[in-house]
Amino acid sequence: MKLVGFLTLLVFTGFAQAADVEPIKNAGPYVPSPQSVVADMLRYAEVGPNDFLIDLGSGDGRIVLTAAKLFGTRGFGVEIKENLVRRANEAAHKEGLADRVKFVKQDLFKTDISKATVITMYLLPDTVNLLKDKFLSELRPGTRIVSHDYPLTGWIPEKYVQMDLEDKIQISGVTTTLIYLYVVPAKVAGHWSAQMPPAVSRQPATLRLRQQLTRVSGSVVLDGEEVPLEDVRLRGDRLSFKLAGRKGEFTGQVKGSSIEGTLDAGGTKTPWSAALSG
Repeated sequence: MKLVGFLTLLVFTGFAQAADVEPIKNAGPYVPSPQSVVADMLRYAEVGPNDFLIDLGSGDGRIVLTAAKLFGTRGFGVEIKENLVRRANEAAHKEGLADRVKFVKQDLFKTDISKATVITMYLLPDTVNLLKDKFLSELRPGTRIVSHDYPLTGWIPEKYVQMDLEDKIQISGVTTTLIYLYVVPAKVAGHWSAQMPPAVSRQPATLRLRQQLTRVSGSVVLDGEEVPLEDVRLRGDRLSFKLAGRKGEFTGQVKGSSIEGTLDAGGTKTPWSAALSG
């Protein structure tokens, strides 16, 4: 992986190889994540054999290799320095993991990441935030993003962990280590034509949703009355909310321009659905 503090950047910048491809954005020098951090990143992301992991700025490949070795995860690493790509691919062959993972010399900003179910990265903070639009446009809702030390500004993390590690002193001069876990949200903003359970409304309702990344608010128009939504949560493609002053919780799965789910009211579950109308 790559990264971090200004002094380290000054030390390493002069060692870039002439053969390296010039990237759109210099993501910083190669500085590996401590192995204990690698384990925590994978644990918090809950990676498994059904995941496809892409590591942006993969360095010696330790995150992708560890995920494949311990959890059976498939995937690849993107790295701009040819010697690190070669080292990582050699390690994959040596450890019998080449059928599950590979490493490519490529600019991470030009890499197709649409297959990922998990993204990992240890990059400079400005690089992390330049990737936000790419994440929203290329990644599917529910994809997990794990960032070592630097957050995605404006995103609410699903998990946030702070710890002290002596290994970090040689990297950043301090022991503080941060891990951020994010989940890519579905796009739900707009007006939805909703079919509610008969106990809620026998007429078609209008669900009005406003969205700022993972933050969602709104209201529903029932028989001409606008009722605010409460406790609205969006995790990937899973939406849940309550109606102000009414019992029960609505849950649903967002599938592009439709939502299908159930209302759980006192243990009784009834279906509801919505279609995007504008």
